[in-house]
Amino acid sequence: MKKEIKILAPCGILGYGYPKSSFLKGMSYKPDAIVVDAGSTDAGPHKLGAGVAIVSEKACKKDLEIMIMEGAKAGIPVIIGSAGGSGGRVHVEWTWNIIKEILKEQALQSQKVAIIWADIPKEVVKEKLHNGEVQPLGLSVKELTEERLELTNGIVAQMGHEPIVKALESEADIIICGRAYDPSPFAAVAVYHGFPLSYGYHAGKILECAALCAVPGTTKDCMLGTITEEGFMITPLSDERICTPLSVAAHTFYEKDHPYILHGPGITLNLKDCEFKQVDEKSVFVTGSRIEQSNPYCIKLEGAMKVAYRTFVVAGVRDSLMISRLEEIERLAEEQVRTYYSDIPEEDYTIHFINYGMNGVMGELEPSKELPHEVGIVFEVIAKSQELADAVCGSLRSSLLHYGYIGRKSTAGNLAFPFAPSDIPFGAVYEFSVYHLMEVEDSCQMFPIEYPDM
Repeated sequence: MKKEIKILAPCGILGYGYPKSSFLKGMSYKPDAIVVDAGSTDAGPHKLGAGVAIVSEKACKKDLEIMIMEGAKAGIPVIIGSAGGSGGRVHVEWTWNIIKEILKEQALQSQKVAIIWADIPKEVVKEKLHNGEVQPLGLSVKELTEERLELTNGIVAQMGHEPIVKALESEADIIICGRAYDPSPFAAVAVYHGFPLSYGYHAGKILECAALCAVPGTTKDCMLGTITEEGFMITPLSDERICTPLSVAAHTFYEKDHPYILHGPGITLNLKDCEFKQVDEKSVFVTGSRIEQSNPYCIKLEGAMKVAYRTFVVAGVRDSLMISRLEEIERLAEEQVRTYYSDIPEEDYTIHFINYGMNGVMGELEPSKELPHEVGIVFEVIAKSQELADAVCGSLRSSLLHYGYIGRKSTAGNLAFPFAPSDIPFGAVYEFSVYHLMEVEDSCQMFPIEYPDM
């Protein structure tokens, strides 16, 4: 048995980009696998609901090309988690088409490909819901009714390491995962080679964001993870970056609602007793990660439904009088618009202002009350149809543009527009209709593996 394994993580999300020099330096360490996360729900439900990728096809192909070529040359697997961003069928097929193109162009058609699907049939969710085996993930999640379930475009679930281990056991060269718990592909490599699951998941938690735990941190550079029986080591592959105990420990707190407890499919990772030690000028060694099996085994479901349409405007204000009364003027302009459209039910549309430079980021929690010399305004209308959103937003823009507030010295426009046309129809707006945990009897049952031909 090997004394250690090495995993090369090229970048934080597939398509974000990485220096070729860092990647080739990582390959010189003879890694046992190349693993890259491709997905995230950080930007909300739109990518899942609309069925579009999180990055461009060009960016995805650019990143994948060197990974696939070097992986084939070294005879090691390339594993992609949450393909296409959201990991649904349309996202996986999009990724597979890019890979097929690369394999043909590079004459690598002999590479064995495994696709692990993560789409969950609505009928399965409905039955589990009736049996009390589906629970909301947090207090803010809306009740999952049969009506909302039917309106959902599609449902995916985050797979754990188990299906990916199966694909590795089949000696697949390229593994395309549907929606996956971000650390799962890394943990799968550790388990496949007989190393502790706890260190596989904790290392994966850090490596899935690539060099974000380094100093300076970025998702656009490569990292090397070395896993042993005693712990794991994180090493940046750029001469510009180092890891410190503080930087690696800090990243352990990333995207968690508890300081040291991390829940995943069928597992709970406990990091309370972890130690982070500097082992050379660039690398940090981590020990003390513990893991427990969860009972029952639960997987996280994600689904999105279309709820409205959006139109928005970006504008600037540089009148100190208007800035001093900006929220009042916005309220009065909104009232003017609502009076004009009094024949339309108020619940058919909403108006929202974001004043960047005043309280655009923190809202009412903003502690600074000092007025700036200029403010960037984003105002949006969310409505039942795109036509209604466009109409209301147009009226709001013209009302705010010429609103005659007390003290105004000119009858010209109040707003400066960086774009023409100023009104930008965004299209459909989605919300998470499914953001729940579902009990399952088998960790692999919901994640079938396919070995497609070229």
